[in-house]
Amino acid sequence: MIFVWLVAAIILFVFGFIVLRGAPYVPSQRKYIRKALTELYPISRSDVLVDIGSGDGVVLRESSKLGSKSVGYEINPILIIISKLLSLRDKNISFRFVDFWFSHLPSDTTVVYVFATSSIIEKIKVWLQNETNNLDRPIYLISFGFQIVGMNEQKKVGAYYLYRFNPLHTD
Repeated sequence: MIFVWLVAAIILFVFGFIVLRGAPYVPSQRKYIRKALTELYPISRSDVLVDIGSGDGVVLRESSKLGSKSVGYEINPILIIISKLLSLRDKNISFRFVDFWFSHLPSDTTVVYVFATSSIIEKIKVWLQNETNNLDRPIYLISFGFQIVGMNEQKKVGAYYLYRFNPLHTD
């Protein structure tokens, strides 16, 4: 019985800690993700999608089905294990057990997907602008559920918003 309580406490701690770093885990529905990746931002073989807080990897798997390379950033070890198991045979998908706030995007990133709360979407805006400046080329952001105040979306499909970040040069 103590073992059950210990496991439950560890799981609650892991999921509770994650909420302090970003958005809680909320499973996404395939049909809406597919619509976002075909109508909002038509993903292709030339794209590299990075999913910030990749959860169970459903966005990565849908993106890969459409031909792109997909990279998941996740800090919850339980969700990393689930994602890897569900994506075992897909060579276009990779995972990084990392806190994205302290990491950089792969150099070939073309689009970032995020489900963020309203309290951190502004911080993500700043982080992604810095990443765009470092890579010195445009990067698109697909935001599920939350608009970025002060930025005009390129397009909206359902609860998904598409933004384009251009490098800012401060010479």
